[in-house]
Amino acid sequence: MCRTLAAFPTSCLERAKEFKTRLGIFLHKSELGSDTGNVGKFEWGSKHSKEGKNFSEDVLGWKESFDLLLSSKNGVAAFHAFLKTEFSEENLEFWLACEEFKKLRSATKLASRAHRIFEEFICGEAPKEVNIDHETRELTRTNLQAATAACFDAAQRKVRALMEKDSYPRFLKSPAYRDLATQAMAASASPSSGSPAEASHT
Repeated sequence: MCRTLAAFPTSCLERAKEFKTRLGIFLHKSELGSDTGNVGKFEWGSKHSKEGKNFSEDVLGWKESFDLLLSSKNGVAAFHAFLKTEFSEENLEFWLACEEFKKLRSATKLASRAHRIFEEFICGEAPKEVNIDHETRELTRTNLQAATAACFDAAQRKVRALMEKDSYPRFLKSPAYRDLATQAMAASASPSSGSPAEASHT
């Protein structure tokens, strides 16, 4: 591992280090995952040590589709940090809570978790109330009477559509993401092994 890193020119290492720092600044203002435990913090481990190559491809993929953003742990963390600046992080937290909820197999756990999610995100006095219409709210309330893994599907679809149509485009246009994407493009354009010319450039 150390020998592999040592083989890279200093300029590449510095670029990767700067790339990591910029994402750290992007996420620094948010205490991610402190409430739901579902939002993963930015991970920069050994699997990203190859000059951020894997991670830069990940970052650039976020603008390709909302699905790619939501399927990336780092993408979710960055999007959550952005939503916090707009005071709308409850939408993503609700979507993530629904994703975790659908993995439950115990009927007892489904029922208790369903009520907890409803009280946290759906009901009129919910501390993290999401923006859904009255019909969807009442449908979800009815579904709770016999909770299944699908009882939040309608509400989750509405919230996801709202994020994709409204928050996601603003996230892509935000200075923080655009700066990050620029760094990602630079990192992905770097050769994985430095040429003598690049090595002598430092």
